[in-house]
Amino acid sequence: MFLFNGNIWIYTLLSVIIVSLISLVGIIAISIKKNALNKMLILLVSLSAGVMIGDAFLHLIPEAAENGFTTQTALLILTGITFFFILEKFIHWKHCHLHPSHNHKPSYVIMNLVGDAVHNFIDGLLIAGSFLVDIRLGLATTFAVILHEIPQEIGDFGVLLHGGFSKKKAILFNFITAIFAVLGAVVGLLLSSVIRFLPEYLIPLTAGGFIYIAASDLIPQIHQHKDKRMSQSFLELFIFVLGILMMYGLLFIE
Repeated sequence: MFLFNGNIWIYTLLSVIIVSLISLVGIIAISIKKNALNKMLILLVSLSAGVMIGDAFLHLIPEAAENGFTTQTALLILTGITFFFILEKFIHWKHCHLHPSHNHKPSYVIMNLVGDAVHNFIDGLLIAGSFLVDIRLGLATTFAVILHEIPQEIGDFGVLLHGGFSKKKAILFNFITAIFAVLGAVVGLLLSSVIRFLPEYLIPLTAGGFIYIAASDLIPQIHQHKDKRMSQSFLELFIFVLGILMMYGLLFIE
């Protein structure tokens, strides 16, 4: 018999629904000029990187190591990093969408959709696992995922357009892949009712995934940004640190 905690289900489902709706950001992106969009996007990437690094080291890893940082905890973090490396390597799941290329072939677009669906399913699992441990941890993880999803979804929208999709079709398919986050959350909540130790594994796996995404995909994007002005570099650094401080501030919210 499944255990049921109404508050956790409500928080989790509302969170993944909000995350899924971010896929509709393409509607807004249509009306924004390319140069303005690129300037906004690099700052979102900087904030996203800081939030994900902060969430991993200030929330997820301390939670996973609550009873001591063991070899198992370290291996699970490394497994999370390795899993996301494999996912990116073989499913061509990429977050570096700041400057989508016109050379994307339809086959790549299809693989990108498949990769995004898998990625969103995992996001749902991670959010569910976080809420199962603590409401604040769930909110922190959801916030990190949201900031991470905004630049990704705008980029994915661009990839679909370059792959030959119409604007309406691109928005529709982007939303369909986003719904997998809801499915992942439901599966995670149901499994946790049977496998009570699921969060014990999901939390360090999440930390590994966030570290990989921030260090392997997002931070390199920031370094590769074409605007080499010192003021722009300091602004990107400031936004990155701000993301970390946001996650630090959540530690004091009761």
